[in-house]
Amino acid sequence: MGPPGSGKGIRARIIGKMFDIPVITAGDMLREAAFNETEEGLVAEGYMNRGELVPDNIVITIVEERLSRPDVGKGFVLDGFPRSMNQAIALDRILKRLDAKIDYVVAVSARPEAIVVRLSLRRICSKCGAIYHLKDIMPKVEGVCDECGGKLIQREDDKEDIIRRRFEVYERQTFPIIERYSTVGKLKETSGELEIEEIPSVLEKLLSPRS
Repeated sequence: MGPPGSGKGIRARIIGKMFDIPVITAGDMLREAAFNETEEGLVAEGYMNRGELVPDNIVITIVEERLSRPDVGKGFVLDGFPRSMNQAIALDRILKRLDAKIDYVVAVSARPEAIVVRLSLRRICSKCGAIYHLKDIMPKVEGVCDECGGKLIQREDDKEDIIRRRFEVYERQTFPIIERYSTVGKLKETSGELEIEEIPSVLEKLLSPRS
């Protein structure tokens, strides 16, 4: 968990590899639904383009369906969910049904100005969704995805005015959830301003049983 652009996605993928478990990214699933022009996806797209949270009922439905698939049996990483107290309560219900529990909540912190700089340089493949950064993760060919050859684009919600609005929404609606997990001893905190090469070792130390 953490504000937009704090590096949640990179950390989620690293943790997924560490434990060999799937990474479930709510934002990617919503954007996929929008690309496929499903009813929920088209509604979600409008909210995301304005830097607002997608309504809880849409997000919960999409995440719950994903968690019903068999590949989550030995564990999973949730990236970008929950983002509201209603979503956190829904997650409790879903986990109870799955006879699963939360082991860790990794909270990533970053300054607003650092996030604006980082996200304004982020580019996404329009075909496969691969993520690049014009400073830290450059494609081999400018504007072209290394993985599939798709065109790299800037998401609407990665523009500065939208980024600042998203950060304000995060502080208002998501930060209280982090406090909730802190009170039950699940919270692990880390900086979102680390260099990319530092992240794996920091996460390994953070999530070791003795940490």
